[in-house]
Amino acid sequence: MDNQSPKAASLAEVNLPIPLWEFVGMVAAMLALNALAIDSMLPALDDIAEAFNLGESNAQQNVIFAYILGFGAPQLVFGPTSDRIGRRNLLRFCLLGYVITGFACMGAGSFDMLLLTRFIQGVFAAGIRVIGVSIVRDLMAGRAMAKVMSLIMTVFMIVPIIAPMIGAGILLVASWQWTFGILGIGGLTTLLWVQLRLPETLPPERRKTESAARTIGAYGRVLKVRETCGYMLASGIIFGSLFAFIGASEQIFADVFDKESTFVFYFAGIAGLLAVANFCNSRVVERIGMRRISHAALFGFITLSALNIALAYMTHSFWTFYILFTLTFACYGLIGANFSAIAMEAQGDNAGTASAAYGFATTTLAGFLGWLVARQFDGSIIPIMAGFVALGLASLTVVLITEKGRLFERRKGRRKKV
Repeated sequence: MDNQSPKAASLAEVNLPIPLWEFVGMVAAMLALNALAIDSMLPALDDIAEAFNLGESNAQQNVIFAYILGFGAPQLVFGPTSDRIGRRNLLRFCLLGYVITGFACMGAGSFDMLLLTRFIQGVFAAGIRVIGVSIVRDLMAGRAMAKVMSLIMTVFMIVPIIAPMIGAGILLVASWQWTFGILGIGGLTTLLWVQLRLPETLPPERRKTESAARTIGAYGRVLKVRETCGYMLASGIIFGSLFAFIGASEQIFADVFDKESTFVFYFAGIAGLLAVANFCNSRVVERIGMRRISHAALFGFITLSALNIALAYMTHSFWTFYILFTLTFACYGLIGANFSAIAMEAQGDNAGTASAAYGFATTTLAGFLGWLVARQFDGSIIPIMAGFVALGLASLTVVLITEKGRLFERRKGRRKKV
């Protein structure tokens, strides 16, 4: 590998250190550890409340929120740190921390200790996420990166589909503690895979050498790039719809449509079509372009959400809602990877810092907006879908400003040193 960051190129021109299928699976496994840490213990929350005598306070939900809280800000540290010292050793350190805290949750003697351990696990997961995306950017850019990220997201989306089922299956044969133990096992498997197969992707000659003060300034340079700043904000806004769905989905299916017993299967259907959409994007993005696909999908997201509102006033049909809702999230699947690739394209050797800023900003903004939308649930789908329309329009507005009103343009990839 030479001293230069990879320029935008077709995937056929990218020189990967391991076969493409293995690279996609490995990075997907890194990112999937985050989803596993959130979704696998959802079926065990009631058991946790009973074990720690939490009563009716809903405090067991803090098992999720403590992790998310730990996951946010540390990304700002891990990104530039990996730009300075390299990816592989820091990644192994974070994976080891994830493994240790996963098993430590099993032995937590109090609820407060469980929350503290979950917070620390979120910190390590933040490093895994940032470094995983940075590794992809180390090796490719532009449409090649968008294609590989789509393939990664296709594999990654399997986890939200099966994680609640894994948790429920564990509870049939073991105690709730093992819903955390499975995190340790998953992290250990990924750690061994990285140890055996993944070389360093950021050689010494391409690493940052600035002081800590100048590293802080790197975040300012990230925000000076119009595409990075704009698409980071647009992604955070539209990503809020996913958080809103996670927050209100069980209430929608159980309270509005009386589908509580089959909720997990309908949830899996939505996540499954998301995976299909990401895979389709990976097949066509090099030919059609990131902007054309993501901009069209954003219009589709807004239109389908608005149509669901209109039909809700005319019919209470579950299948009408479900089909439109699933197609809405298929549009989301065509937006995420492309927005991320556009935002990261111009960052070059600043990829770790940019990935950290992108992850922190999108997660924090999406979490707040998703919570804001989900809490509007009033026993019908209308407030949630109205929130989707609002988020879609806000994201579109940011894209329009970023692109100076020019949507759907096909552009040649470019590298910008920042």
